Amino acid sequence: MQQQQPLKAAIWMIGSILSFTAMAIAGRAVAGVHDTFEIMLWRSVTGIVLVVGAAALFGRLGEVQARRLPLHLARNISHFTGQNLWFWALTSIPLAQVFALEFTSPLWVVLLSPLFLGEKLTLVRALAAGLGFAGALIVARPDFGALNPGVVAAAASAIGFAGSVIMTKQLTRNESLVSILFWLTLMQTGLGLAAAGMDGQIALPTQATLPWLVLIGACGVVAHLCLTKALSLASASVVVPVDFARLPIIALVGMALYHEALDAWVLVGGLIILGANLLNIRAATRANLSHRNVTNP
Repeated sequence: MQQQQPLKAAIWMIGSILSFTAMAIAGRAVAGVHDTFEIMLWRSVTGIVLVVGAAALFGRLGEVQARRLPLHLARNISHFTGQNLWFWALTSIPLAQVFALEFTSPLWVVLLSPLFLGEKLTLVRALAAGLGFAGALIVARPDFGALNPGVVAAAASAIGFAGSVIMTKQLTRNESLVSILFWLTLMQTGLGLAAAGMDGQIALPTQATLPWLVLIGACGVVAHLCLTKALSLASASVVVPVDFARLPIIALVGMALYHEALDAWVLVGGLIILGANLLNIRAATRANLSHRNVTNP
């Protein structure tokens, strides 16, 4: 059985956090020219070029497997749906609010992991997820009494992302990162092409939007590489709550770039999120050390 390495997983998640933050900025930059389906299409085209190129360069194309295509397809449909809703929400409501509602995803992951992954739902993990979500709500304070489509889209995206995380964890048990990323970019290119072409028009990248689309594609690959690596090192219910750290970061970005309001509650919520992450990682590290002591007396 693979040893859990929660601290290393948390370090990999930093790369995922930075990549998703950059992708949000780039997504807003191209939203006036490309719809969400087009953004996903060009993101995936960039991604598959990067993945195949890097795999060929390092001689790892032979790692691509086709044994679990149904699971790859289900995972990518779930992620494609969530990502499209996420990109659309970015243009409709403040960034911090988008991320706060997206962060209901770890609650779904923690609750569903025992059913689909056989992971134990401990009191500490449940508490960490609950605290992290509470911190997210404190930062964004969404008005649930006056829901708009952007709020609904952001909340629904969380369900798609949770399904993607659960299935990614399943895939990491017997497939390499190269194989997972290859099918991610290839399948989502096909899904993006089909969805973007439904209206008979696909806007090509312009001189202004091409750099942003390439950035979105590169960040998407790096984010999933880091997330998948983290999930291979620790359980999903340990890895996912680390992502709550994205919220105070994006709140600061929203203030600096888009003049979105930032107040003391962001700091309060950020501290709660940080505390939840430290609680979760510390408990997982102790459990890992105890396991080693039992198996290696």
